[in-house]
Amino acid sequence: MAQINLHHLRLFRAVATDGTLTSAARGLNLSQSALSTQIKALEATLGHDLFERRGRGLALTEAGRIALDHAEAIFRTADDLTATLRETGQARRPLRVGAMATLSRNFQMQFLRPLIGRADVEVVLRSGSQAELLRDLDALALDVVLTNLTPGREADSPWLVHRLAEQPVSLIGTPARLGAAMRPLAVLLATEPLILPAPDTALRVAFDGLAARLDIVPVIAAEADDMAMLRLLAREDAGLAVIPSIVVQDELASGFLMEAARIEGMSETFYAITRERRFPNPVLAQLFGTK
Repeated sequence: MAQINLHHLRLFRAVATDGTLTSAARGLNLSQSALSTQIKALEATLGHDLFERRGRGLALTEAGRIALDHAEAIFRTADDLTATLRETGQARRPLRVGAMATLSRNFQMQFLRPLIGRADVEVVLRSGSQAELLRDLDALALDVVLTNLTPGREADSPWLVHRLAEQPVSLIGTPARLGAAMRPLAVLLATEPLILPAPDTALRVAFDGLAARLDIVPVIAAEADDMAMLRLLAREDAGLAVIPSIVVQDELASGFLMEAARIEGMSETFYAITRERRFPNPVLAQLFGTK
């Protein structure tokens, strides 16, 4: 089987990014015909057309999209190898962190706080779904993924799951709603409108079990799978929120919100997921060392 020419692959990535042979050739300081010849050589090696003509530009074929994904992974790996082994590249070493879009911002800051202000570290943050972030972690585009969901782990899984913290869950509301007199948890759950995590979350499953044990049919004012939205709904006094206290720590400290009751038996666990690597990011190793 013919070996892929990495120079051809790099030229292919440039054309795929630019969308036209003319502009890509100009940026690469090549003639258009020379660039076209080398792209055709790569297509011959792979046995598939990588581009199709769309008007005046070029669009990736399905094979081209697959090739581009692999090309990006190859060059990211090469950059990572150079930075790891030579330690002479950038003045700041990047730490590429992915976090679930619905994850508490306060928790993310708590995790990253030891790096804030360090002159030798550049923190690169990305948010998305867990599936998207794990794909990027697998492709070495991320160093770590922060989540409150543990991924499925098969025998050959590359994931390493680090348990970072377990945060208590409380019933949170405004002072105006809660008043001065403290009421039992069961009374609050039965009489006040509630702001709940979405039905497909672990917290909601735990809450529904609690409500069933207490024989309570809750009045649901709102549901959200985003911790930031739960926090905002509580601030707007839409009801009492079932939420980890870390999410509203600033509001609790200022007195804008109050903890009505700690919900025993309910907690939110936060994880960091990394990939098995021969040369893991040393910044991440230092960060885990501070936990």
